[in-house]
Amino acid sequence: MTEGKELRVLVILGEGGHTVEMIRLVDLLGPVYRYAYVVVKEESLSEQKIRIPGPIYRINRPQWKVEPRWKVALRYVRLTWQSMWILARARPQVILQSGPGLAVPLSLLGKLLGARVIYVENGARVRHPSLTGRIMYRFADLFFVQWPELQEHVFPNAIYAGMLHGGLGSSEKGDGA
Repeated sequence: MTEGKELRVLVILGEGGHTVEMIRLVDLLGPVYRYAYVVVKEESLSEQKIRIPGPIYRINRPQWKVEPRWKVALRYVRLTWQSMWILARARPQVILQSGPGLAVPLSLLGKLLGARVIYVENGARVRHPSLTGRIMYRFADLFFVQWPELQEHVFPNAIYAGMLHGGLGSSEKGDGA
């Protein structure tokens, strides 16, 4: 893999806390890489939080909170096609994500195309893993957790490297979505 500006990193922002964590990580890594971002079409705040510029690709949300499984399946088929389009244009060498459901097809297809996948389990997950985390644990090249309890009890081969942001606010040590 090449160093610096030659390394193409696709950052999957998702929404809410996923965006906050990935923006924080990109800020920590700094502007030495060529970033591209994936943002949910239906959400407008994530794009505004980007501080290190790069192309932005919009993708449909794979599911809403309450939907029949057949609708979710159809949404994931569409998401897979959108993922292939994004990967063809961005040509990432690294895919960086923290667990929104839309990241699974992007990461798995990217891995098939030779990209390295770095997964960071969301900081709201203290004792119970996310579904995305359980899937990506098998496939990610690097898998990070933000709580030692999660490494100790659920993901023993994960890397514990502390929190990406200062805390969980009022739901300290919660197990959010």
